[in-house]
This record gives sequence, C-alpha cells and structure tokens, in this order.
Amino acid sequence: MKNIFILHGPPGAGKGTVGERLSKNLNIPLISTGDLLRENVKEKTELGLKAKKYMDKGELVPDKIVISILLDRLSKDDCKNGFILDGFPRNISQAKNLEKYIKNEKVKVVYLEANDDFLVNRLSNRRICENCGAIYHLINIPPKVPGICDKCGGKLIQREDDKEEVIRNRLAVYHKLTSPLLDYYKKKGVLFGVRGDGELEDTVKQIIEISKL
Repeated sequence: MKNIFILHGPPGAGKGTVGERLSKNLNIPLISTGDLLRENVKEKTELGLKAKKYMDKGELVPDKIVISILLDRLSKDDCKNGFILDGFPRNISQAKNLEKYIKNEKVKVVYLEANDDFLVNRLSNRRICENCGAIYHLINIPPKVPGICDKCGGKLIQREDDKEEVIRNRLAVYHKLTSPLLDYYKKKGVLFGVRGDGELEDTVKQIIEISKL
C-alpha cells in the first residue's frame, strides 16, 4: 500500500518546510504544485505561460493546467511507493480527480492551521535567491549580508506573490474557494489538524504519529 499524504493549509502555513522533513523521514518524494508551476513558468512551457498570468495576480491557476502538470509528475518511478502533496488539491473537483488517479489507496490529509496576520508577516518577509533558489526570512533566517545569498552570492528578491497586497488576496481566495475541501475530507474521516505556527520539530513529530494510524 502506498503512503500518501496531502499537506493542506493557507499560503505560508509551512507546507513546504514540513513536507521536506516528512519526505526524509518517510522516504517518499515531496511534490509541490507551486514548485511544478514555477518550473514550467521558468522554462516557458506552454502550460507555464498560461499559468503565469494567474500566479502574478495571486489567483489560483485553473484546474486543467495544474492537473496536467501534476499527473505527469506522479507517473515518475520515485512515486510508486507513495508521495507527499503540497498545494494540491485546492478544491473538491481537484480532490475527485486525484481520487480517480490513486483509486483505492489510503490518503491522510494534514491541515496546518495559522491565522492570516501571522501568514502575512511570514510571507512578506521572505526572500529568495534568484540564482540558486535558497530561501531566507528577513526576521527569522536573515542573510549574513543584506540582499545577498549566503550560499552563492546571488541577489535576493521578493517574489510577486510574496508582496502583502498579493498575499491578502491569496488568503481571501484560499478561504473562499478551498476551505470547503476541509469539510469534504473531514466527512471522509481522513482530516487531521496540526498547528502551522508552532515549532517545526513538534509539528513534524505529530504528523509522523499520524502516519502510523
């Protein structure tokens, strides 16, 4: 049986960071639809160019684009024993499409909880190296030299979707369109709530325990 996890929560709740730790502990790949989309945008693929106009506005990328990119990734060999999804599904329609793909495999959905003001502070202070992709936080993980990557010396930039006005819009869209998904999974008995604004070690420990259920 595959070990399949879905990490859910609003933008900035820590899905990527928590997912990386879980991936190492469970020895299955972490798959971020956000990263997959950005890779396609960077490579200027046909789907990437279509996705970019939505991402720049902080809007959700249409299901058809996201699903096409994701299913191609899930077909790779490293996913045959399971995987961790970060950022997908975002709505019930996507959830049903995923269920068709994984069929009878058991899924555990972990929801990382955090309030909007905490999330705006976390995301608006995030900076990314435009060269190597290393992530910094101006308050929690500042670079040694302001604006310069410690690892490669590249320039640190703020992504368009990390600006406060865009973050507020992303959160509003999230609450309106994706929150009903939590009720969908709750009714299925596969939803587990974990704090997304606590200590990383505690969060990961709780999820590892959930993986044993």
